[in-house]
Amino acid sequence: MASFELKMPKLGESITEATITKWLKQVGDPIELDDPILELATDKVDSEIPSPVEGILKEQFFQEGDTVEVDTVIAVIETGEEGHEETPEEEKASVPTRQEAGTQIPAPPPSEKETGAPAAPPPEEQAAPATNRAADERFYSPLVRSIARKEKIPADELAGIPGSGKDGRLTRDDLLNYLEKRKKDEAATRDTPPHPAAAAKQATQPAAVAGAKDEVIEMDRMRRLIADHMVMSRDTSVHITLFREVDMTGVVAWRNRHKDELQKREGQKLTFTPIFIEAIAKALRDYPMMNVSLDGHRIIRRSEINIGMAAALPDGNLIVPVIRNADHKSLTGLAREVNDLAQRARQNQLKPDEIQGGSFTLTNFGTFGALTGTPIIHQPQVGILGAGLIQKKPVVIETLQGDSIGIRHQMMLSLGCDHRIVDGALGGLFLQRVAEYLENFESRQGEQR
Repeated sequence: MASFELKMPKLGESITEATITKWLKQVGDPIELDDPILELATDKVDSEIPSPVEGILKEQFFQEGDTVEVDTVIAVIETGEEGHEETPEEEKASVPTRQEAGTQIPAPPPSEKETGAPAAPPPEEQAAPATNRAADERFYSPLVRSIARKEKIPADELAGIPGSGKDGRLTRDDLLNYLEKRKKDEAATRDTPPHPAAAAKQATQPAAVAGAKDEVIEMDRMRRLIADHMVMSRDTSVHITLFREVDMTGVVAWRNRHKDELQKREGQKLTFTPIFIEAIAKALRDYPMMNVSLDGHRIIRRSEINIGMAAALPDGNLIVPVIRNADHKSLTGLAREVNDLAQRARQNQLKPDEIQGGSFTLTNFGTFGALTGTPIIHQPQVGILGAGLIQKKPVVIETLQGDSIGIRHQMMLSLGCDHRIVDGALGGLFLQRVAEYLENFESRQGEQR
């Protein structure tokens, strides 16, 4: 019988580790091709991992809650194929045990006689204090331990760093952000005395104390990530918000005429979201400097127009799946992709790559009855457009024969910009172009027929 080593898959471009949240198969269970074996959680998305082979689950090297680096063997599946079967000695040498893979216990260093050099000091004398679990039994992934060892972070300091992973787990990004903040704080303390107002602000941050009848609710993993990402975005960018009211009467009329037809012909529900995305994609093509990302002082102008759409989940959290090459898709194609991504987002079935690579974001405040809002930029993008509630309002209608007052469907657009790269002129022109595409939507659809 042959054995297949199941390794931790790479779940995204920037993901180096994942946490096993649930084993769906246990040792001894039969496995069919593409059967889900386990559920994984990363800092970006949760996924089920299917089996690439048929067989029987022979071994598991990690438990639920363990965090494992990509390309690490996590299980062995015994297949029915003929092949070389490892002996117990070979198995032990080639596949790490859970203790070896999870804690990476180092082998004894070579002696002075073997190397010709002075022997390394024993582990307790070395300057790498971070183990995979501190005195409080907190788990640290191999990558986190490696960074902590390199930066000479003592175990007690490591244990005090807040984590955004599962059950407060410390992720690589948490540690790197902490090191960056520590470096800035040290530089500020060394070179510049603290501003009195800033010092007072830090000193007066009140702690929330729960009363006897209050309910204390721990943030789940995704809510902690959202909270940290929002704070990071505000700390990174100089946010400005521009507003413009748009006449949506033509869009509403056209949608009312064609939504039943699209439902019957394509089986697709026509919401306002694909119409917004189409207008944004066209405006980004007209103003490519809104379709950029910032890397320090480098401006990266994106070759593709990939628009993220903020989607609310049943648990109240938020996720942003991405529609790639939105400027190359028809309105029907956009409607189909919007519906598919929104449905799979609610079912927690999005793939890691489907929430990465966005170059601009849309958030729809109007879905929940809000007139407008001030959206926070999804880093490292430089713009996000908020669409408010569409409602009937009396407005002044200008004609060649004179002005009159009529009832129109109006909507407020709010454009959040990174003022480090987007000035008022660029932001205002882009917002005006989006509004023009929406206000002329009905006539453009007629021209395309």
